[in-house]
Amino acid sequence: MKSERTVDRITISARSVLMSKVKSKKTKFEIEFIFSLKRNTRLKFETNVTDLQGKPDIVFRKQKVCIFLDSDFWHGWQFPRWKHKMKNKFWVDKITNNRRRDTLTTKKLRSQGWQVVRIWEHQLRNDKELNCAKKVVILLKDL
Repeated sequence: MKSERTVDRITISARSVLMSKVKSKKTKFEIEFIFSLKRNTRLKFETNVTDLQGKPDIVFRKQKVCIFLDSDFWHGWQFPRWKHKMKNKFWVDKITNNRRRDTLTTKKLRSQGWQVVRIWEHQLRNDKELNCAKKVVILLKDL
């Protein structure tokens, strides 16, 4: 029987089970934001678009606007401030690579003429006035 190496404090198979339960689409904050966009704009948009670099969460094709809803942990909001607390190199590398990929994705889409909007999870969590959605609507009206 193959012995399991641990990536952190639990076995690889236990970590795999836990990670498989982490949703990447249709998260609570994504659903709430999409609902507020639908309520505040009559413009057509697509969600979870796979044919564009980085698989944007929301795309307004006609206006060439991509919106990414980035989770604070996985996309490393203020990562330099807290990465020293992470004990495992695997997770530091994972988040570092995610941040690097996000930067490259933004640059590539912008070079293709897309406007890229990145909204952090904590911005949406604390957004009782729906200001994030209102700002996107204003951006779209200005195009």
